[in-house]
Amino acid sequence: MEYVNAPGRIYDIQGYAVHDGPGIRTTVYTKGCPLRCLWCHSPESQDYALQLGWLELKCLGAELCRDACLRACPEGAIRRTSPSKRMGTDELVEKIEIDRGKCSGCLRCAGECVTGALYTAGWDTTVDEVYARLMKDVDFFQNGGGVTISGGEAMAQFDFTLNLAKKLKDSGIHICLDTTGFAPAARFEEICPYVDLFLYDLKHMDSRMHQRLTGVPNEPILRNARLLAEKGAALQIRFPVIPKLNDGKENILATADFCASLGAAVRLVQLLPYHQAGRMKYERLGRPYRLKNVEPPSESFMEQALKVFQKRGLPAQIH
Repeated sequence: MEYVNAPGRIYDIQGYAVHDGPGIRTTVYTKGCPLRCLWCHSPESQDYALQLGWLELKCLGAELCRDACLRACPEGAIRRTSPSKRMGTDELVEKIEIDRGKCSGCLRCAGECVTGALYTAGWDTTVDEVYARLMKDVDFFQNGGGVTISGGEAMAQFDFTLNLAKKLKDSGIHICLDTTGFAPAARFEEICPYVDLFLYDLKHMDSRMHQRLTGVPNEPILRNARLLAEKGAALQIRFPVIPKLNDGKENILATADFCASLGAAVRLVQLLPYHQAGRMKYERLGRPYRLKNVEPPSESFMEQALKVFQKRGLPAQIH
């Protein structure tokens, strides 16, 4: 099968992934997404640009590095903090803090940080480089596993995603594509033959509310879901349940009805209860976490929501 060794930008590759499709998988996470979901647990996935991350726990003190990161910053955006105790000791050290308003994103400081406290979120790669990495895990893909291409929104880097899917398909590897569904219909038609299972997000059935919660309307997402169903694609619907935002009875009923309308294309519906696992990632990028006062839904609520989908004959589970 012909493919192009297209360039791409990713922020992670995770082996032994058991929540991104069937079996044991390796997941490739691409950078860049047109949505800005308020509950996004991977803020580093949103921007296509490489970003500066800061993990304070790894900082051993600016004096130990002789202010290497401060000297590397051309904008003067890094400064020492007041002395504080190093974790597990009584030793006082001066760590650093970043003035994000001054930071130009040049990433020179990350190149000087020997401990990785300052790091670059994301890197540039190619289809062949990622494929070579994935082949190291091929023995784990037996019994229904494979590779999941995720994001961000993988369809936003379409040339990279399409050609990686082609190369993997040619090797007989099971391919999942994790997508928001927000991309031109023509792209879904083109990539459909190379994807075994679409992990497809549905966030809100009311387009105006969808716009408020994610930054984009939902009409293209719903159209593309119908298109894939008509093309004979397999869909694993993912419905994140966010208290006070999309967990109203009307929206749950509408989501279940829409899933049922897609017929046999829907192989599974996963109800994903909201969590705050990604909150620390916002701090590392110097961004505010907007849902810090939202608590996860109760188990009883999730069970009631699950019954709504099951009553429509849908294979559904709480994930």
